[in-house]
Amino acid sequence: QVQLVESGGGLVQPGGSLKLSCAGSGFSVDQYAIHWFRQAPGKEHEGLSCINGGDGSTHYPDSVKGRFTISRNDAENTVHLQMNSLKPEDTAVYYCAAGSECFDAELDFRGPGTQVTVSS
Repeated sequence: QVQLVESGGGLVQPGGSLKLSCAGSGFSVDQYAIHWFRQAPGKEHEGLSCINGGDGSTHYPDSVKGRFTISRNDAENTVHLQMNSLKPEDTAVYYCAAGSECFDAELDFRGPGTQVTVSS
Protein backbone atom coordinates (compact mmCIF):
# COMPACT_ATOMS: atom_id res chain seq x y z
CA GLN A 1 0.00 0.00 0.00
CA VAL A 2 1.46 3.32 -1.06
CA GLN A 3 1.31 6.05 1.55
CA LEU A 4 2.60 9.54 2.31
CA VAL A 5 2.71 10.86 5.86
CA GLU A 6 3.63 14.41 6.81
CA SER A 7 5.24 15.48 10.08
CA GLY A 8 6.99 18.45 11.61
CA GLY A 9 4.12 20.90 11.86
CA GLY A 10 3.36 22.90 14.96
CA LEU A 11 3.22 26.36 16.48
CA VAL A 12 5.99 28.80 15.61
CA GLN A 13 6.46 32.52 16.18
CA PRO A 14 6.58 34.95 13.27
CA GLY A 15 10.06 35.02 11.78
CA GLY A 16 10.73 31.47 12.90
CA SER A 17 11.46 28.32 10.93
CA LEU A 18 10.02 24.84 10.56
CA LYS A 19 11.12 21.79 8.63
CA LEU A 20 8.34 19.55 7.41
CA SER A 21 8.86 15.95 6.37
CA CYS A 22 6.92 13.81 3.91
CA ALA A 23 7.71 10.13 4.39
CA GLY A 24 6.84 7.66 1.68
CA SER A 25 6.07 3.99 2.18
CA GLY A 26 5.24 1.26 -0.33
CA PHE A 27 7.06 3.12 -3.11
CA SER A 28 10.23 5.14 -3.72
CA VAL A 29 9.83 8.91 -3.59
CA ASP A 30 12.58 9.33 -6.19
CA GLN A 31 10.29 7.68 -8.77
CA TYR A 32 7.63 10.37 -8.42
CA ALA A 33 7.33 14.12 -8.47
CA ILE A 34 6.58 15.10 -4.87
CA HIS A 35 4.63 18.30 -4.34
CA TRP A 36 4.01 20.38 -1.22
CA PHE A 37 0.71 22.21 -0.97
CA ARG A 38 -1.11 24.08 1.74
CA GLN A 39 -4.67 25.07 2.42
CA ALA A 40 -5.74 27.76 4.85
CA PRO A 41 -9.31 27.95 6.15
CA GLY A 42 -11.59 29.42 3.52
CA LYS A 43 -8.85 29.53 0.89
CA GLU A 44 -7.89 27.53 -2.16
CA HIS A 45 -5.14 24.95 -2.21
CA GLU A 46 -1.80 26.62 -2.90
CA GLY A 47 1.17 24.90 -4.50
CA LEU A 48 4.41 25.60 -2.65
CA SER A 49 7.11 23.53 -4.27
CA CYS A 50 7.84 20.39 -6.18
CA ILE A 51 10.80 18.10 -6.69
CA ASN A 52 10.91 15.85 -9.73
CA GLY A 53 11.74 12.18 -9.54
CA GLY A 54 14.99 11.13 -11.13
CA ASP A 55 16.89 14.39 -11.71
CA GLY A 56 15.54 16.04 -8.55
CA SER A 57 14.91 19.38 -10.24
CA THR A 58 12.98 21.75 -8.00
CA HIS A 59 10.28 24.31 -8.66
CA TYR A 60 8.75 27.11 -6.60
CA PRO A 61 6.12 29.78 -7.12
CA ASP A 62 7.33 33.35 -6.68
CA SER A 63 5.29 33.65 -3.49
CA VAL A 64 7.66 31.39 -1.51
CA LYS A 65 10.87 31.53 -3.55
CA GLY A 66 13.75 32.37 -1.24
CA ARG A 67 11.89 31.37 1.93
CA PHE A 68 11.00 27.72 1.30
CA THR A 69 13.38 24.97 0.19
CA ILE A 70 12.40 21.48 -0.89
CA SER A 71 14.85 18.59 -0.66
CA ARG A 72 14.83 14.82 -0.88
CA ASN A 73 16.62 12.20 1.19
CA ASP A 74 16.54 9.00 -0.83
CA ALA A 75 18.02 6.91 1.99
CA GLU A 76 15.11 7.94 4.24
CA ASN A 77 12.59 7.88 1.38
CA THR A 78 11.54 11.31 2.56
CA VAL A 79 11.01 14.76 1.07
CA HIS A 80 11.50 17.80 3.30
CA LEU A 81 10.24 21.35 3.15
CA GLN A 82 12.38 23.88 5.01
CA MET A 83 10.39 27.01 5.76
CA ASN A 84 12.09 30.18 6.98
CA SER A 85 10.93 33.70 7.89
CA LEU A 86 7.46 32.40 8.60
CA LYS A 87 4.54 34.83 8.66
CA PRO A 88 1.07 34.57 10.20
CA GLU A 89 -0.34 34.18 6.70
CA ASP A 90 1.64 30.95 6.34
CA THR A 91 -0.77 29.35 8.81
CA ALA A 92 -2.43 26.41 7.06
CA VAL A 93 -2.59 22.65 6.75
CA TYR A 94 0.43 21.53 4.76
CA TYR A 95 0.36 18.31 2.80
CA CYS A 96 2.47 16.48 0.26
CA ALA A 97 1.30 14.67 -2.82
CA ALA A 98 2.82 12.44 -5.51
CA GLY A 99 2.46 12.77 -9.25
CA SER A 100 4.32 11.93 -12.43
CA GLU A 101 5.98 15.29 -13.09
CA CYS A 102 6.04 18.69 -11.41
CA PHE A 103 4.19 20.39 -14.26
CA ASP A 104 1.53 17.69 -14.44
CA ALA A 105 -1.49 18.82 -12.41
CA GLU A 106 -2.80 15.30 -11.99
CA LEU A 107 -1.84 13.79 -8.64
CA ASP A 108 -1.81 10.11 -7.77
CA PHE A 109 -2.09 10.23 -3.97
CA ARG A 110 -1.50 12.55 -1.05
CA GLY A 111 -0.90 12.55 2.68
CA PRO A 112 -3.35 13.63 5.40
CA GLY A 113 -1.48 16.87 6.16
CA THR A 114 0.14 18.58 9.12
CA GLN A 115 -0.98 21.81 10.77
CA VAL A 116 1.35 24.81 10.80
CA THR A 117 0.38 27.78 12.95
CA VAL A 118 2.41 30.98 12.90
CA SER A 119 1.47 33.17 15.83
CA SER A 120 3.00 35.12 18.68
